[in-house]
Amino acid sequence: MNPLISAASFIAARLAVGLASIGPRVFQETAAGQAVEGIARQPEAEGKIRGDDIAYIHDLNEVMAAELVEFEEGIIGITLNLESNNVGVVLMGDAKPIDGRGEISASEFRLIESAALDIISCHSVYEPLQTELIAIDSMIPIGCGQRELIIGDRQTDKTAVATDSILNQQGQNERGAMEYTIVVAETANSPATLQYLAPYTRAALSEYFMYRERHTLIIYDDLSKQAQDYHQMSLLLRRLPGHEAYPGDVFYFHSRLLERDAKLSSSLGEGSMTVLPIVETQSGDVSAYIPTNVISITDGQIFLSADLFNSRTRPAINVGISVSRVGFVAQIKSMKQLAGKLKLELAQFAELEAFAQFAFDLDKATQNQLAKGQRLCELLKQS
Repeated sequence: MNPLISAASFIAARLAVGLASIGPRVFQETAAGQAVEGIARQPEAEGKIRGDDIAYIHDLNEVMAAELVEFEEGIIGITLNLESNNVGVVLMGDAKPIDGRGEISASEFRLIESAALDIISCHSVYEPLQTELIAIDSMIPIGCGQRELIIGDRQTDKTAVATDSILNQQGQNERGAMEYTIVVAETANSPATLQYLAPYTRAALSEYFMYRERHTLIIYDDLSKQAQDYHQMSLLLRRLPGHEAYPGDVFYFHSRLLERDAKLSSSLGEGSMTVLPIVETQSGDVSAYIPTNVISITDGQIFLSADLFNSRTRPAINVGISVSRVGFVAQIKSMKQLAGKLKLELAQFAELEAFAQFAFDLDKATQNQLAKGQRLCELLKQS
């Protein structure tokens, strides 16, 4: 198998900025200082342009949506709102390497946003992606080209599950993983506009390797924060809020990102792009707006339970509501035979354990089943 390139947002690495561009064509236009109506985040800074804000520009008549606009100050922006009397532009700021190894010279450019592949260009999932986590590889298998959601409350080791998946791709330890990992990092203090663009940049970088017959794994950590950034940015762009104050196109906003993953057909080289998005829940509520949106887009979910985490179960996977809809097709035959009844037995053990807390006398068969379930849980623990 070709080396697997991982794109994640939580480790420091070099970012090939030049591989990412946006729009059907690059549109360069000079906007004089007096053409800027004002910056949404700082209305008092009218006439001044910063690299991490939103600007409204007049007299930009020939620009199209999602095109690049260059200001006299050298700042690049993306046109998102096309109104009758002005254009709403999201300023991209300065994308620089954060590893201290100097600038990166780009050899080519890619679109940040591109359409999802049609069915003819894709192959069904048939190759497994091993995560080294027994609970996932046995009961919730993932295939190359699949999108599997990692969901759970805060501090339930969601990022640790994704990191372990990266480390296992070439059997490397933490020191060697960075040799095949690219990171696009926007920290919590970064502007909402840049955090909104970061996942699309990761997808563009991953597609670059996928179309070169490589297997890629991309981690989005996390999409719930990106949805909040998109909500903030949409309000600054004067878009009307919808359900739970999110913009009306928030579902399409996530679907056009996640549906870019694929397992390419033989004619295109059989490269793959596997996606593990992360979404944070509040008090284990998977029925909230953003979690349900992402669940409906992905091919399954790995739910990490705060109760299991607090009971020192690692990984804290709730087997009852975790599922992989297409991964079993790609699962290794021997693993499929060994783990065929494992998920059912663990689900039955969880129900029986809850019932046993209220029972004083248990028959021998029930005690044996509880003991077997406890042994299985210990077997699946990996700290």
